[in-house]
Amino acid sequence: MTSLSYILSIDNLKTYFFTEAGVVKAVDGISLKVEKGESHGLVGESGSGKSVTALSVLRIVPKPGKIVGGSIFFNGTDLMALSEKEMRRFRGKKMAIVFQDPISSLDPLYTAGRQIVEAIRANDETISKEEAQAQAIRLMEEVGIPEPDKRFYSYPHEMSGGMKQRIAIARAIAQRPELLFADEPTTNLDVTIQAQVLDLMKDLKKSFGMSLILITHDMGIIAEMTNRVTVVYAGQVSETGNTTDIFYSPLHPYTEALLKAVPRVDKRRRLESVPGNVPNLITPPSGCRFHPRCPYAIEKCKQEVPPIEDAGKGRYVACHRWRELLLVGVS
Repeated sequence: MTSLSYILSIDNLKTYFFTEAGVVKAVDGISLKVEKGESHGLVGESGSGKSVTALSVLRIVPKPGKIVGGSIFFNGTDLMALSEKEMRRFRGKKMAIVFQDPISSLDPLYTAGRQIVEAIRANDETISKEEAQAQAIRLMEEVGIPEPDKRFYSYPHEMSGGMKQRIAIARAIAQRPELLFADEPTTNLDVTIQAQVLDLMKDLKKSFGMSLILITHDMGIIAEMTNRVTVVYAGQVSETGNTTDIFYSPLHPYTEALLKAVPRVDKRRRLESVPGNVPNLITPPSGCRFHPRCPYAIEKCKQEVPPIEDAGKGRYVACHRWRELLLVGVS
């Protein structure tokens, strides 16, 4: 497959936070590729580096964070070589993000409609306020906001959690981006509203022909929404592959552990939590970062960082023992 088929290509990305306590290696060598039109899942526990990866691509990493290494190409354009002014033209128009928490990402001082209008006019101030308002109302209708002409004047605190998330989605797609990051888009929503939001994102992706990167810790959402998935742990890639293959034949012990923690309606089995905790990324473990929590770890895992190996059929895995373990299925 040629590089032109990838809308996003990240290689050995490193984003560190320089704090008084030390250097937090939030993203420490992540590589991934996303095809045009693909739905790609980025999954892992909280603190694994998923959100920071998205912020790095958009180059909006908050201080004291800084991208210290690696490359990011969007449709062949080197994003790391762009000036801030040039990068602004990419944000919104070429790629956008739905942030994790609409309560904090929406400005409480401005109406929902005004926030969408600002997104519409961000890269084209020749659009009149009247036309931008008409577009905003149409967008609100597209994302399922009832009575959008009235809700245009509502403030975020006057809306339910599901409605706020729809406003956040409308704002993100205001300029019809080619790539959309959705960072935990169903957080703090009840099950019914979660399903509605996910269905909305599916419909919008199809309608606009977007590529989607879905960031989540929920393997059930990954199964429903994505074609391919990258599993990340402690700022590094554990495994990448087709979603179906990942679910039925995980190659990395961390992937296996995540899947064993997912309830199954077709099988009666005891749920298993992943033992231990995500490590301190100021002083991460030596060797494989998962080895303190891994039931299959040997001395080599503690001493040597596993390389990312090609496992065939689009599968990549970073584990010293994947060939001998071959973790087929999760019972």
